[in-house]
Amino acid sequence: MLVINVALPLPVAQTFDYLLPASAVTAVGGRVRVPFGQRQIIGIVTSIRQHSDVALDKLRPISEIIDRRSLFPSSLWRILKWSIGYYHYPVGAILFHALPILLRQGHPADMAVLWEWFITAKGRTTLPNSLKRAPKQQQALTALLRGPVYRHQIGRLMLTHQAMHALRAKGLCDLRSQTVTKSDWRPRFAVCSQPMPLNAAQSIAVKAISAEGDRFTAWLLAGVTGSGKTEVYLTVLEHVLIKGKQALVLVPEIGLTPQTITRFRARFNAPIEVLHSGLNDKERLSVWLKTRCGECAIVIGTRSALFTPFACLGIIVLDEEHDSSYKQSEAWRYHARDLAVLRAREENIPIILGTATPSLETLYNVQQKKYRQLTLANRAGSAQLAVQQLLDMRGLRLIHGLSTQLLNKIREHLRAGNQVLLFLNRRGFAPALLCHECGWLAECQRCDRYYTLHQKRQQLRCHHCGSQQPLPNQCRKCGSAQLVAVGLGTEQLEELLRALFPDMPVTRIDRDTTVRKGSLENHLAKVKSGGARILIGTQMLAKGHHFPNVTLVSLLNVDGALFSKDFRAAEHFAQLYTQVAGRAGRADKPGEVLLQTHYPDHPLLQRLLHHGYMDVAHEMLEERRKAGLPPFTCHIMFRAEDPDSQQAEGFLEQAQKLLDKSTLRDNALWFMGPIPALAPKRAGRFRWKLLLSHPSRTQLQRLLAASLPLISALPQARKVQWSLDVDPRDS
Repeated sequence: MLVINVALPLPVAQTFDYLLPASAVTAVGGRVRVPFGQRQIIGIVTSIRQHSDVALDKLRPISEIIDRRSLFPSSLWRILKWSIGYYHYPVGAILFHALPILLRQGHPADMAVLWEWFITAKGRTTLPNSLKRAPKQQQALTALLRGPVYRHQIGRLMLTHQAMHALRAKGLCDLRSQTVTKSDWRPRFAVCSQPMPLNAAQSIAVKAISAEGDRFTAWLLAGVTGSGKTEVYLTVLEHVLIKGKQALVLVPEIGLTPQTITRFRARFNAPIEVLHSGLNDKERLSVWLKTRCGECAIVIGTRSALFTPFACLGIIVLDEEHDSSYKQSEAWRYHARDLAVLRAREENIPIILGTATPSLETLYNVQQKKYRQLTLANRAGSAQLAVQQLLDMRGLRLIHGLSTQLLNKIREHLRAGNQVLLFLNRRGFAPALLCHECGWLAECQRCDRYYTLHQKRQQLRCHHCGSQQPLPNQCRKCGSAQLVAVGLGTEQLEELLRALFPDMPVTRIDRDTTVRKGSLENHLAKVKSGGARILIGTQMLAKGHHFPNVTLVSLLNVDGALFSKDFRAAEHFAQLYTQVAGRAGRADKPGEVLLQTHYPDHPLLQRLLHHGYMDVAHEMLEERRKAGLPPFTCHIMFRAEDPDSQQAEGFLEQAQKLLDKSTLRDNALWFMGPIPALAPKRAGRFRWKLLLSHPSRTQLQRLLAASLPLISALPQARKVQWSLDVDPRDS
């Protein structure tokens, strides 16, 4: 009997030993079914050996071997094992996170077997009219005489399974299996459409990337909005695909996949698959299987697509590398950008990080010579950067948050036959509901945050915990019916603009209008066909989209970002402003950007307006260096929450004492907290945090690894929900 170590999908750091019969065949990285308590559970083998720290007579044998080979390529397995140590997250949770849901449930990790009904010799000599008293059987026999019928086609052909089985009982047909044969795209690969001519900067970028060959190099492709970064991706990918290798293209959000897929499919005669949260479980497994066996040439996906196994991966492209969506915000809080670079290094392939607004971490890595920067300083073709202007709102007459100057500009651009985009990062009708008589505000008791009014659905919704309730008719404090909406949301803005511009079609694109499958694609198609003249959107429209007829962009109600408590707020605002402004004037029409603000003299706004993002970013990087903030120091955050705000703070205090007393602790370690989180209450639970900061990532990791077992053993650790966030991006 051999001993196998198995990781189970449980929130515990340990793995478990089981007995494996000597004649049984499995592999590290394969799935097994094992007994756990009174139930059977699927686990992943992490090692196979001949001994155990537990007495053999106390070990239970496995129940079933599901996989005889690993589900993970060796490079991906090494990345996942590294992540376990770096992020200090349970091994089983990490390994299962990297698998499609159906594989977690035990579904076979092989290409599907197709079953087909075929006609027998007796069936060929039988006339359909002989079955006229059984019309369903007659219909089925007629179909079978034309050729085999796959089982999954039964419903589509208006046949029934009962009729098929009745014919089989009469010896007229039978059922057989056929293994799906692998389809090789390489012999048929071709470039379909004529590539756009590259300008000098694009050509230099392509040549530089190609000159390094197939080996690992991390490239930062820093190009202003509309500079043709996607064309560089396509040209580089063409060289990779010609060699018969596959490509992984990561985008931050689902909203960017439709246009990316359209351009890639128009360029390449090769199978291109998509991976994102909008797919169902079967669709995700299908893409996983096709990519693993080499049937798929390009995978375009969001964050979790990073863990897809490839038969022969040749390059990784990570678009909009600065985007915060690449950071997982719950459970295993990994950063897909950092793991993508690690995977490229393990695969020994190039990776391209593209953006108009590089993150400070990426610029720091360029300074440290870890990444190499390529710059596209001008827009592609004849397009010019939009003219940018700050609109001082102080003392101006406003109509629901819109100044008359902005409304005049909107009319001017619409009269010229162009499109207008208004950016408001606040969905719903209004961010608060107020009683005009007594001042009562509708508040979510579970979060101590104001409810957002959704007028169309007659609902109040909490955008923090997701709770909702019907719109009240009276004030809950004084009984008055004088309830008024306070503030501006995208739903209200849409209603206002439809009233002000009744002859102009208005399209709103936010999370509320793109819930249904395919709705986002329909909205974007309407915009590009000119069926929408006024666009209203949140961050879903802020990056990556190419709208050639949009000539005016305005940002509404963004002043709050200028005074945030988060030290990253200035960076995020600068990125957001630059990305939104970049939607204007991307074709041959000149563009204009208006930012409404009550603080036109704010230093950040002035620097952005007159010097641009890259200058601001390097200045912020120097400020971070002087302040001892990331990326010049490393952060790890403990988060804890409980329902009464007592246990969480006490647990973090005990954790800090253990870390402070550790023999690995040095004077460079700095604590902040325990303090309440910036959003101190969510879903009825009070949230606290403890931040650790150190100049050395290695030293901080050693301290954490040595202290975590002691922290986990604290009595209060079982009384609170707590988690660890390595390299946190929010508060």
